[in-house]
Amino acid sequence: MRYNNRMLIRIDPTRDEPVFAQLADSIRADAAAGRISPGDRLPSAREVAASVGVNLHTVLHAYQELRDEGLLDIRRGRGAVVTDAAAPLAELRGDVEALLRRARELGVPREALVSLMRDVREPDAEPSG
Repeated sequence: MRYNNRMLIRIDPTRDEPVFAQLADSIRADAAAGRISPGDRLPSAREVAASVGVNLHTVLHAYQELRDEGLLDIRRGRGAVVTDAAAPLAELRGDVEALLRRARELGVPREALVSLMRDVREPDAEPSG
């Protein structure tokens, strides 16, 4: 198990998005960029809280969200460890970059593309309602 110090945790307190969600997004982005890999141990929640100047419970909330998604395994005495779920994120990065380039060519704003991604159902998903 490796301790990872290549993470680039980014938050913007002026954004409307909750800080815990920004932290979780930042960790997902690190996984997609290959800065963290399966088996890497993340910094403790206390270390992250101190380094970015947020409440410990905010970091714990982000770590728990990522655990619920399956991206992190959290165990007492072992800390937060990146699971094998990080590998597919890194594999998809090129596809996402190509999609962003195509959207830019078409004049589609990033926010509209994100909304579209949230709205589109998986091809074999059952309609809700």
